[in-house]
Amino acid sequence: MLRTFLLASAAIGIAFSASAKDLKSIGVTVGSLGNPYFVAVSKGITDAGHAINPNAKITVTSADYDLNKQFTQIDNFISAGVDLILVNAADARAIAPAIKRAQAAGIAVVAVDVAAAGADATVQTDNIKAGELACQYMADKIGHKGNVVIENGPQVSAVIDRVTGCKNVLAKYPDIKLLSSDQDAKGSRDGGMNAMQGYLTRFPELAGVFAINDPQAIGSDLAAKQLNRSGIVITSVDGAPDIVAALKGPTQVQASSSQDPYTMGKLAVETGKAIMDGKKLENSMILMVPTLVTRDTVGSYPGWTR
Repeated sequence: MLRTFLLASAAIGIAFSASAKDLKSIGVTVGSLGNPYFVAVSKGITDAGHAINPNAKITVTSADYDLNKQFTQIDNFISAGVDLILVNAADARAIAPAIKRAQAAGIAVVAVDVAAAGADATVQTDNIKAGELACQYMADKIGHKGNVVIENGPQVSAVIDRVTGCKNVLAKYPDIKLLSSDQDAKGSRDGGMNAMQGYLTRFPELAGVFAINDPQAIGSDLAAKQLNRSGIVITSVDGAPDIVAALKGPTQVQASSSQDPYTMGKLAVETGKAIMDGKKLENSMILMVPTLVTRDTVGSYPGWTR
């Protein structure tokens, strides 16, 4: 994962030895701080910001996937005169006016984890690949036949891309029937449990579930236990600490496409600092490569960077 970070840094041509501008404050708005993934992103942001300036003020807020709330948070950052805004957009397109306001105030804006229209740069996982990895594993485990569902989530670009990647894989197998792909399980454990309860009530035969993140996968597994349903292959995306425990324990979770949220947060700050300093990026879209962790490989999986 560190190698991925170093390669990405080299690809965008960032040099950190000299600073044209001081980084005194960073404003951060993420989807939900109730998700350990965004806690790790925020930790990476904080550590990178303080590595550049130990006295930098870093304000992290949770938008809870509410676009209006995120608008207010960004406007507050603008009023406070932050030097850099990192945004995990609740809506990739609708966030554009807020980003334009920030840029008009001379503030660099970097999109983190998901795309955001008009941002100076974007740092995210290759989410199409993440969906493909998880769903290829699911398809292989069910013998390329049977009923499956895609347990969708908040319609941010990362989720949309994961679902696209999953559908790319499922389309290769005519004996796999996709029963549902449009239910928003809210990106949370409770949402995953509620969605899975609905699937299991509606569908007497279910071979596989792709959940768009680990909290939903864990909630789905809990629902299956409650309803005494077994033989279901559950896969997801994140590679979070909770999914490591699930992969090692008596669950139906079989695999997760791992991200590196801590490094993503660090790279977003360093990319933002390069933009502040007037450095030209060779590529404003920085994709980090996911890796698949399974029950067979979890023993050697190093986990998230921090």
